[in-house]
Amino acid sequence: MEKIICGIQQMGIGVPNVQEIWKWYRKMFGMNVRIFEEAADAPLMTRYTGDKVHSRTATLAVSMDGGGGFEIWQFTSRPTEKATFDIQAGDYGLYACRMKSRDVKASYAYHKANGAKLLSEVETGPDGRPNYFLEDPNGNIFHIVEGLGWFKDTKHPSKCGGVAGAMIGVSDIDKSLKLYQDILGYETIVYDKTDQFSEFNGLPSGNGKFRRVLLKHKDARLGPFARLFGPTQIELIQSLERTDVKCIFENRFWGDWGFIHLCFDVQGMEALKKECESNGFEFTVDSGDTFDMGEAGGRFAYIEDPDGAWIEFVETHKVPVMKKLGWYIHLKKRQPGKHLPNWMLSAMGLSKVKD
Repeated sequence: MEKIICGIQQMGIGVPNVQEIWKWYRKMFGMNVRIFEEAADAPLMTRYTGDKVHSRTATLAVSMDGGGGFEIWQFTSRPTEKATFDIQAGDYGLYACRMKSRDVKASYAYHKANGAKLLSEVETGPDGRPNYFLEDPNGNIFHIVEGLGWFKDTKHPSKCGGVAGAMIGVSDIDKSLKLYQDILGYETIVYDKTDQFSEFNGLPSGNGKFRRVLLKHKDARLGPFARLFGPTQIELIQSLERTDVKCIFENRFWGDWGFIHLCFDVQGMEALKKECESNGFEFTVDSGDTFDMGEAGGRFAYIEDPDGAWIEFVETHKVPVMKKLGWYIHLKKRQPGKHLPNWMLSAMGLSKVKD
C-alpha cells in the first residue's frame, strides 16, 4: 500500500489536569466530542520518558465543525513538569496550535468577553487573512486563523472549529522543508517572508526579525476521516536575531507540559516508514501491528523533525462511535484512501459532552 497522509488527527497537549483544561477547551473552542478516554501505562514511550514506564490518562476530543482534535495527556505516575525557562517565539518545536474560525473578529470578541488571555489584536497576516493569538490557562499559545474548510456547523458561540495546523519553531527552514513539504505533503508555499511582524509583538521575544514560511497541501486529503480533519497549514518560523534559542522540550519528558506532538492520521505505514528512513527520519518509536488503546486501536509511530519536535503517525484500525452500544468503526479492511460516509462521521458526535 502506498503512503497516504489523511490529515492532522490531533495535537497532543501535556497538562497538569485533563478534566479542568478540557472544560476550558470545550467553552473556548467547542472541542466537546469525546472519542476516547483512557488511563494506562505507556511502555512504548520509554525512550522519551527516562527509560521508565510511566502511567498516564489521555482524552481525545474533537469538534464536529471539523479540524484535528486534541489528545489531552496527563501523567498519573509523576508530576507534569513545566519548562525551566520561559518559552520564546523562535524556540524549537511546536510553538503554537492553529485553530480554525468561521469569523475571526467574532471569535476574538467571544474570547475577550469570556476572559481568555489575548496576546494580540486581530491582525492581517502575510497571507492577507485575519488572525490573532491567545493563551490558555496553562500558558499554551493558540493561533486563531480563518477556517478554510468545515464539516458541520454546530453553532458553537466561539465560531471556532478544531486544529488547523501548527506554528513550528525551527533552526533552518530550508532544512525542515524536506520533512514538511516532501514527506508530509505540504508542498505549496503560501508565503515566504522575512521581517519584523506586528502580529508577533505580543508574543515573548516576538518583536525581533523572523523568517516565516506558510505551507499548505494543494489537494484535498484522502482517507476515512479526511473530510472531518479538513485542510490544514503548517507555518515554520525561524528567529534571525536571537542567540539564546532553546528546544521547547529540552531536558523534559514526552508528555510533559505543553504541545507534545503533532499527530497525522495515515494509511500505508510501511511505505511511510521506508520513505522516512530513506530521507534520514528514522522511526524512533513503532508500536507494530495493532496497538490496543482500549476504546481505540491502531499502529502508531514517531519521528523527530530536524530540531527534535515529535511528529506522530497513527494508522487507525478501530475507533468507537457509541461505546455503550458496542458500535465501533473498523478500518483495517477498508479500501485505502476511501472516505467514510458523512453520516458515519457525524455519528461520532453522539459522544458530545454537555456542560
